[in-house]
Amino acid sequence: MTRSRSSRSSSKRSASRLRPWLGWALKLALVGLVVLAGFAVYLDAQVQEKFSGRRWTIPAKVYARPLELFTGLKLTKDDFLTELDALGYRREGSASGPGSVSVAGNAVELYTRGFQFYEGAEPSQPVRVRFSGTYVAGLSKGDGSDLAVARLEPLLIGGLYPAHHEDRILIKLDQAPPYLLDTLVAVEDREFYHHHGVSPKSIARAFWINATAGQLRQGGSTLTQQLVKNFFLTNERSITRKATEAMMAVLLELHYDKPDILEAYLNEVFLGQDGQRAVHGFGLASQYFFSQPLSELKLHQVALLVGMVKGPTYYNPRRYPERALERRNLVLDVLVEQGVVSAEEAAQAKQKPLGVTKRGSLADSSFPGFLDLVKRQLRQDYRDEDLTEEGLRIFTSFDPILQLKSESALTETLKRLGGRKGIEDVEAAMVVSNPETGEIQALIGSRQPRFAGFNRALDAVRPIGSLIKPAVYLTALERPSQYTLTSWVADEPFSVKGQDGQVWKPQNYDRKAHGTIFLYQGLANSYNLSTAKLGLELGVPNVLKTVERLGVSQDWPAFPSMLLGAGSLSPMNVATMYQTLASGGFNTPLRGIRSVLTADGQPLKRYPFQVEQRFDPGAIYLVQNAMQRVMREGTGRSVYSQLPSNLTLAGKTGTSNDSRDSWFAGFSQDLLAVVWLGRDDNGKTPLTGATGALQVWTGFMRKADPLPLDMPVPNNVTLAWVDAANGQGSAAGCPNAVQMPYIRGSEPAPGPACGGDAPADSVMDWVRGWLN
Repeated sequence: MTRSRSSRSSSKRSASRLRPWLGWALKLALVGLVVLAGFAVYLDAQVQEKFSGRRWTIPAKVYARPLELFTGLKLTKDDFLTELDALGYRREGSASGPGSVSVAGNAVELYTRGFQFYEGAEPSQPVRVRFSGTYVAGLSKGDGSDLAVARLEPLLIGGLYPAHHEDRILIKLDQAPPYLLDTLVAVEDREFYHHHGVSPKSIARAFWINATAGQLRQGGSTLTQQLVKNFFLTNERSITRKATEAMMAVLLELHYDKPDILEAYLNEVFLGQDGQRAVHGFGLASQYFFSQPLSELKLHQVALLVGMVKGPTYYNPRRYPERALERRNLVLDVLVEQGVVSAEEAAQAKQKPLGVTKRGSLADSSFPGFLDLVKRQLRQDYRDEDLTEEGLRIFTSFDPILQLKSESALTETLKRLGGRKGIEDVEAAMVVSNPETGEIQALIGSRQPRFAGFNRALDAVRPIGSLIKPAVYLTALERPSQYTLTSWVADEPFSVKGQDGQVWKPQNYDRKAHGTIFLYQGLANSYNLSTAKLGLELGVPNVLKTVERLGVSQDWPAFPSMLLGAGSLSPMNVATMYQTLASGGFNTPLRGIRSVLTADGQPLKRYPFQVEQRFDPGAIYLVQNAMQRVMREGTGRSVYSQLPSNLTLAGKTGTSNDSRDSWFAGFSQDLLAVVWLGRDDNGKTPLTGATGALQVWTGFMRKADPLPLDMPVPNNVTLAWVDAANGQGSAAGCPNAVQMPYIRGSEPAPGPACGGDAPADSVMDWVRGWLN
């Protein structure tokens, strides 16, 4: 009895001592539950706020011009196939579905992809294109009936990214290719449709596999947990972060259904790194690795991308093709095991190569020089956050085929000139536009055009040398009562004393004087003496006004040296100036953007063609004639050693003092190109305009195969026969007789007929002139 009472007494004392601790424990537990509940409420708000609102900031996408096909289009089969390759079209035996193409002789059959343009949707359709030489000879539908026009989807050439450089192409579930959803669930989360965010079964299975293997072989995270980690959290490895992930996964599934979660996962998952750009989502990964829209992927491609989810860097198919192939085939085995595909289908898929595009090809390269131009023009109308977050779709005039040809011409020319001392330090810039529309079609900002950096096409402001001379002669030819192409000018030494007392004494490049010459010869041969003398007669301020009317706003002092190109411009400025010369005196602001759509395809802004007549077409016609003579008999004549003699071109060489800058600007009917070569430190180069920039320009024109210049004769211009030796009126058939254009009323009186070859109308013109 004594022992029993003692035990009871001891128990009572122990209970009395534990009671306070239990109370505290209960209170702490209640506080913990309150804190946990509060934390859960906080997480719930975070989940709903971000997941229900705009989930991603999407960079603006920039597209090249769409290739429009029609009978008579100037396009070679090889160039067409190059563009199709860039767009990711698959070469197959027959064009059986969107994105496929087959080639047979001079015919190309393809199945186009649909695309949403500014004007509306372009349908996906089978098209047959037949080529003859350098032209499209026929265009027909899949049923063989004639097709007036077909438009391909434009090439995606880059994006305008936010600071974190994330990128993605948003997709809907119904845009997913066959097998993608089943493969993703089978490989990453077999219980996806049965759990509520966290799967105890998957956790247990992963624990068992890892324990038996003695290493980490499998994770227990569900797709929902993976989405939460990527979408809301960091990659921190801690129990707290893992617990938070699990709680948020449950909350996410509480508010949103499985398809919504799966769609978000498809767009969020990280699948690779492209330099600074992070590749998120299967939509962008499909373009990045296969140059194809996601909807076109086949089983073996789907298996590769899903396999990469486990480790995008470790299984990168470009860097580690063996690992990627092994992982892809393992995914295919899982699909057979899960009954998603048959063993035969998996075996066929395993026979396929990885099929990823080569890094650095046209299909996955950006064009930083042109994109820089686009950004600058867009910033006149949009805020930076609009461009980097709203997913705008920017449609441009960029021509990827012409860009490749310009890059190739530059690379080949610099390589050919590589033996000259100092060439290794020479940098480059080039601008290519359409003379009729003012649209920029290609742009190079560096001798390494695929590397971003200083954009010399826009920002290298350098002395333009003799490129100024057409403005001097245009100023003169606008005064037909005083000057014509056959007016006599003196190419003799002279000097001018400036207001500061300094004496300016120009010299010709060859250090010679050429006496009395025709006005056009001064431009064709780029003589400094006659040009400067003429410019001083006209007045330097008047010549500078002509430069401004040509489209270049500059603040040059009216020094005599400006007449020979001491003023500095960028290649883009020069292109603007020559655009007006090439278009018959109509000033057209150069632009690279055509239209802008919102992320969901709604029209936002259009950039229409603008034109203003700045000069009399007759005066421009005469200047063009003299610039054609530059190419035929003057400083640009070397072009016809590489180009057809019947190809009419106009242009002008330019060289600054000590050959520090090598320029050429010239145009055909459909192409204007400006090339600059020089050193960033303004050092001397071994190149003149003719031996440097002109060689790049010629190489480009040879590849581009332009249309010959064919400007119609203006109403106020007449063609007259003159003696090539003295410029006096002559007649057809006379010795030395040549035909020259004149502003009507400024032509010389016709001379007498010679021989018996003169046409009757020429004789009558002479008679009328004699009678008058």
